[in-house]
Amino acid sequence: MSIAIRVQNLSKCYQLYNQPHDRLKQFLWRGRRQYYREFWALKDVSFEVAKGEVLGIVGRNGSGKSTLLQLICGTLTPTHGEVTVRGRVAALLELGAGFNPEFSGRENVFMSAAIMGLSQQEIEERFEEIVDFSGIRDFIDQPVKTYSSGMYVRLAFSVATTVDPDILVVDEALSVGDGEFARKSFERIRSMKAAGKTILFCSHSLYQIEAFCDRVLWLNHGKLMQLGKPQAVIQRYSAFLLGDMEIEPDSPMTTNPHAALQGYARISHVEVSLDGIAGSVLRGEPGENDLSIRLQFESDPQLPAPTIGMTINYGTLMTVAAVMSHSENVLIERNEHGRGEVTIDFPALPLRKGEFHVAVYLCSEDAIHIYDSAQAVAILHIEDSLPEPGLVKLMHRWHTRAID
Repeated sequence: MSIAIRVQNLSKCYQLYNQPHDRLKQFLWRGRRQYYREFWALKDVSFEVAKGEVLGIVGRNGSGKSTLLQLICGTLTPTHGEVTVRGRVAALLELGAGFNPEFSGRENVFMSAAIMGLSQQEIEERFEEIVDFSGIRDFIDQPVKTYSSGMYVRLAFSVATTVDPDILVVDEALSVGDGEFARKSFERIRSMKAAGKTILFCSHSLYQIEAFCDRVLWLNHGKLMQLGKPQAVIQRYSAFLLGDMEIEPDSPMTTNPHAALQGYARISHVEVSLDGIAGSVLRGEPGENDLSIRLQFESDPQLPAPTIGMTINYGTLMTVAAVMSHSENVLIERNEHGRGEVTIDFPALPLRKGEFHVAVYLCSEDAIHIYDSAQAVAILHIEDSLPEPGLVKLMHRWHTRAID
C-alpha cells in the first residue's frame, strides 16, 4: 500500500497571554518564569492515509480539525511530531486563504497556481478552464477584495481542483457557495476520487461524510477519538453529539441524561428507489416508474420540528422540481428524542430523457436556515426512445373530431 500522508505523534500548542506586555516579560525572563498558559489544539495524533483514499474528518468546532489540515498543508509548524506528505497538495482552507486582496482574480490565479508548483506555461494552458469553472469571468480582472464570499470560494476551488493535485484538502469551504456551484463542486470532487486522487474532506454534513469517504477520523479537544469505517465512526460520533457524552478515546461512552442538543439537526440516512429498487444510480423510462425518497433525521427535540426539502436537478444546470414540507403544510413527526423519518413518493415520475440528480435538505421550521443537506444522493438516468425534446412529460389528453 502506497502512503500519501503519514502523521506521527503530531501536536500543536499555542501560548495564550492574558495581557500584551506579558509577551515582553516572557522574552526578558527567557523561560525562567512562565507568563502564558498552554492551549493544545492538537495532542499526539498519529495516522496514515493511503494513496487514492478519501479520509473524512469530523468533530465539533474547536476540536482541532482546521489545525490538523493546516499542519498537513504546511501552513503551520508542529510543536511536536512529524508530517510526511508525498505529492502535490491543493487546499481549500479558510475562505480566500492564499489570495492577496489587492491583486486581481487573474493575478491571484497565477500566484496560487505557481505556489502549487505549476509553471507559467502550465498555468496559461489551464487558465481558461479555471475561469470557466469559477463562473466569474466578468470579474476576473477586478481586485479580489471586491469579491463576495461566494466568488472567493468559486475561484479558490476552481484553482485548487484544476492544477491536477495529488492530494486535495477541503475544509468546509464549499458551504459558502450557492446550490448550483455546490453540485458542480461535488461532481468534480467525485471525478477526482474516481481518478485515484487522495482527498481529505472536512465537513459538518455527516451524511455526506459517510456516503463519500473511505474512512473517517474523529477529533475531540485535539485528541484522536476514533479512526475507522465511516458507518462505525459516524454512529459513535452521532451518539456523542445527541447525548453530549463524556468519553475518552476508544473507551465506552457514558451519557449525561440532562444534556441538550443545542439546536443540532442532521440527516442520518437517505434511500432513493425506483419501483422499489434502491440505489445511488437508477435507470428508468418517462412516466413509467415510481420514485420514492426516504429520509431519516435527528434533531433537537426542544426546537420546532424541521422542514424537509427535496429537489430534482438536471445535472448542474437547473432545478426541474422541488418540494418543501413547509410550503405544503406537512407536519413532520418525531419521537421524544427528536428522531423522525419522512418518505416522499412520486408516482409515474414524469421526467423525460437525461441525467437527473436528487438532493435533500433539512431546514429550520420556517425553511430559512439549512441545518444539513446532501447533494446528488442518487442519479436518475431516464432513457426515452422517442425523439421529442423536453425535460418532463406532462399529463395530458387528446381530443380530436372531424369537422365540416
